[in-house]
Order: sequence, then structure tokens, then C-alpha cells
Amino acid sequence: MRPIVQVSLDLTDIHEAMEMAHTAMRAGVDWLEAGTPFILAEGLHGVKALRKEFPDTPIVADLKTMDGGYLEAEMMAKAGATHVVVMARSHPETIKCVVQAGRDFGAVVMGDNLGCPDMVQGARELEELGCHMVIHHIGYDERRGIAARGERAPNPLDQLRAVVDAVSVPVQAVGGLTLEQAIQTPEYGAPLVVIGAPLAIDADSFSRGAGNVEEVLRKICERVHSYGDVPVKGERNYG
Repeated sequence: MRPIVQVSLDLTDIHEAMEMAHTAMRAGVDWLEAGTPFILAEGLHGVKALRKEFPDTPIVADLKTMDGGYLEAEMMAKAGATHVVVMARSHPETIKCVVQAGRDFGAVVMGDNLGCPDMVQGARELEELGCHMVIHHIGYDERRGIAARGERAPNPLDQLRAVVDAVSVPVQAVGGLTLEQAIQTPEYGAPLVVIGAPLAIDADSFSRGAGNVEEVLRKICERVHSYGDVPVKGERNYG
């Protein structure tokens, strides 16, 4: 699978999000993500606005669905999302409902293993229940809480190879990665690279002295796309 660069629009103002989305597209980004803060602030209207502005670009709606799976996925797909996110810690019936809605409305389902006691098993179960992709995710609160106790916070790279080996669908790693680590995830067999913008870029040493956000994103895209195809066991067209 050709590596994909996905920019997460973790913004609560639609005008700022649109400006960042245009910057990302000019830089060569492949997918746009309506991040959870954006969805909380703008909801369906925000996703519809992204779809209108970028009619041919895959749009990930990071719903983090825990219940009401069919309706949430249906609403976002009808608003223009091509990808929706359901949590592994939700009931298996919820995951099945999201998968069914994905079939009915043409959306790719991404399963997120955040908070699973066994992250690798959580990824397996997401695939078994029909998810098309797996997000291997270490949560913000988890990382902050553990670090506050003076302990080493977990990093998605710790188990990324094990997650990739456990499933036959594409994997994305998120949560506490530096930009340099995110760029390296295709080396672990995870072709879906997600970058939080603008906060992750502005805060990361990768960008210091590298110019503006568009320049940084362009360099990221060049590096990620230069990996060439990343083998995925269950190869298919994922958008």
C-alpha cells in the first residue's frame, strides 16, 4: 500500500480548520481528518463544509463512537465522511453496527484500540469484527497521567510491530509520537501516517528552522511518500 499522510484538523474554529486544510492540500497531504475537537465544535456542518471545499479528498471523521454506532456512522457518511472511527472498548454489537453502516453508505471503518488492556488483542478483535483499518492509539490522558507520576509513558511504537503482525489490515499509530517518529511508522509496516496540525508541528523539534507549516508538511509528505509501497496482508483500495 502506498503510504498515506493524513492531517488531523484538531481545531475548534471552522475558518482556522479550512485554512489549515488548504495548507495541507497544497503541501501534498492525502487525507484530511475532522478531528474530535473539530467535530465537537462544528459537528455535521463541519464535515459537510470540508466535503464541499474538498470534493475529491478522503475525509476521516474521528467520532470515537462508543454507542449508537449505525446512526453515527450513517450521519457522518451522508455528510461526506469517507472514513469513520469506532472504539474497540465499545460493545462488539456497536462495532458490528458501524461496520454495517460502512457497507450501507460506502464508508471505510477504522477501529481504535485506545484503552484496551491488551492492545494487540484489541486490534485483532477489531479486524475480526469487520473493521477495515486499525488505529493503534495511546491516549492523551493516559500518557499525561503516567508521566505525572514520574513513570515512562507508553509510546505507540512500543507495540506497533506486534499490532501490524497481528492483523491483515492497514495500521495507523497515534498518541504522543514526535513528528520524526510518525514519519518512521511505515518502517514498522504501518502505512497510514497521521499528523496533528498545527499543534504537533509547532511544538515539535522537527519543524524548528524548517520554515512555515506548509513547508514542514511538504517535507513530511515527501519523506513518507518516498518509502514506496508498504506491504499489507489484506491489500485492497482503502480510499
